[in-house]
Amino acid sequence: MKVLVLGSGGREHALAWKIAQSPRVDKVYCAPGNGGICGAAECHAADQGNLSAVVDLATRLKPDLTVVGPELPLTVGVVDEFLKRGMPVFGPTKAAAQLESSKSFAKEFMLRHNIPTAGFSICTSAAEVTDALEHLHAPVVVKADGLAAGKGVVIAQTKEEAATVAGEMLSGAMLGDAGRRVVLEEFLEGDELSFLVLCDGERVAPLVAARDHKRVGDNDTGPNTGGMGAYSTDEMLDDPMRDWLLTHVARPVVAGMKAEGTEYRGTLYCGLMMTARGPMVLEFNCRFGDPETQPIVMRMESDIVEAFEAAVQGRVSDGDFKWSPGAAVCVVLASGGYPGKADTGKKISGLDRATAIAGVEVFHAGTAKRDDGIYTSGGRVLGVTARGADLRSAVDLVYKAVGEIQFEGMHYRRDIAAKALKGDPGK
Repeated sequence: MKVLVLGSGGREHALAWKIAQSPRVDKVYCAPGNGGICGAAECHAADQGNLSAVVDLATRLKPDLTVVGPELPLTVGVVDEFLKRGMPVFGPTKAAAQLESSKSFAKEFMLRHNIPTAGFSICTSAAEVTDALEHLHAPVVVKADGLAAGKGVVIAQTKEEAATVAGEMLSGAMLGDAGRRVVLEEFLEGDELSFLVLCDGERVAPLVAARDHKRVGDNDTGPNTGGMGAYSTDEMLDDPMRDWLLTHVARPVVAGMKAEGTEYRGTLYCGLMMTARGPMVLEFNCRFGDPETQPIVMRMESDIVEAFEAAVQGRVSDGDFKWSPGAAVCVVLASGGYPGKADTGKKISGLDRATAIAGVEVFHAGTAKRDDGIYTSGGRVLGVTARGADLRSAVDLVYKAVGEIQFEGMHYRRDIAAKALKGDPGK
């Protein structure tokens, strides 16, 4: 069979790499891809936010299955158009993807369906912000309602800072239209956890848990990013807690969407804070996370294409997946200037040495292939990922591989999974 992957990041490279391992797959396409994905898939230029261009490409390639990677194609309705044409596609419809594309929709949905989340207020004016802040204690979480590439969340340490940030979002100065509505939310303390499930409209099948590192600097310092690294181990989520999350979060989302007339099929990413009061939902994503996908697929031993088809065809069931024991760790290598304006066009060296290390894969994100090699083309450049018998061995292996790679301005976090290694498996 032929499979088309939409997207151009590290997540899409990891998905294409895993899809290509399926014995049922003869050909993998990717649109638009990047400098590394072309090694695992045949890349085709296409604007993933251009609905007609994506549909035209799929009509020409005739894939047996299309897998939507990032959020943009979901929000412009790619899945809806594919379904109208009878083309099998893995991902939620535009209406279902509101769980990610609108923070206010997600918060109100959780309120309606008794899904645990932080207290919040939705604001569209400075006056509403002032009133909402009267009922919140600092620090205050300020969230842009729309999509902001992982940069639409600010933890304001004071109410005055919260008012300023909210004002900049509402004016459009900070994030454009994504911030024309803001959500003010109580600050939650605890350990973050990424819990992903595959959904078929009625049932869910859980994947192994992962933990992202959002801040750009070591020890969780500096501004938020799209993610600077992630890891996955069995120890971070035991069976009783996994069952609790299925019962109180994942299944209620799928049931609630169906009850409201919008079936949810595809990946549901539950971003959680494990607080003293219990798990609380920070956000939903309607696709695989990046960089959480990288360690998750490194641990997956079952056929991912079978899992995607089960979701598309309405036959998802628990227990379909096989996972390698131990751990997997991803470290993101970023361009100089990231998460601000990235300094791109730098030649990358050492990729061959890194990928020659057993147990290591290097997934490309912001890269471009030229005649004389691979160059940087974005903020997050590479996701160096390693699998080991335990977390220590995986961490040691991934940083060994990182040490083989160089490009001008390269920076990365040196403490991915470090808190867990110090005996705190929750962090």
